[in-house]
Amino acid sequence: MIVAVAGGKGGVGKSTTALNLAGELGAVAVDADLATPDLPPGTGPDLHDVLAGRVEPTAAVREGRGVAVLPAGRSLAGVRAADLGELPRVLARVERECGRVIVDCPAGLARDVGVVLHGADLAVLVTTPDRVALVDALRTHELATALGAPVGAVVLNRAGHDCGLAGRLSRRLGTAVTTVESADVVAAATAARTPIGEYAPEAAAVGAYRSLADCLERAYDRLRRP
Repeated sequence: MIVAVAGGKGGVGKSTTALNLAGELGAVAVDADLATPDLPPGTGPDLHDVLAGRVEPTAAVREGRGVAVLPAGRSLAGVRAADLGELPRVLARVERECGRVIVDCPAGLARDVGVVLHGADLAVLVTTPDRVALVDALRTHELATALGAPVGAVVLNRAGHDCGLAGRLSRRLGTAVTTVESADVVAAATAARTPIGEYAPEAAAVGAYRSLADCLERAYDRLRRP
């Protein structure tokens, strides 16, 4: 299972969602934001090296705190050397050798996002309640559907418990919506580059991410039915 975590607008919590979802599913988190990565960096070869053909994909996977990560590099030279067209093959290779894969997409709707979506089985949309983020999420939904990556779930970050927006989004998109409320412990876990389930197992957000993981597994099972 390859899942693309996307949303259009930056700063809505895509990387936090990808990290926590990978932790819940026992998946490899791949940072596909080649220019401005947010997932934990590695100390050895990275996705830039893989896409440049210098190392094999699994040689760049690093075991982190509660989750395995294939990090992106931090250099402009690495971005220039990377062949984005190789990314779907790389994701398929990581899935074949490591199991489930969660891909943190870059912000926006440029070609790099489309490449990830094209190589994914499912997409997760991440948004916040503000209008700009919602508009971008809806545009990303259209792009994912057009590229053959059905949206398996939506994450609504920083929404109040009684926010009726989750229900409206679910009805409009025909997809389950998981609400993750703002919490200092989630921000602290993200800053520590650790899934919340590892950082603070009793936190309320753990249940939200577990529910999200269960929703995606059900969506993937439906896709595989003849």
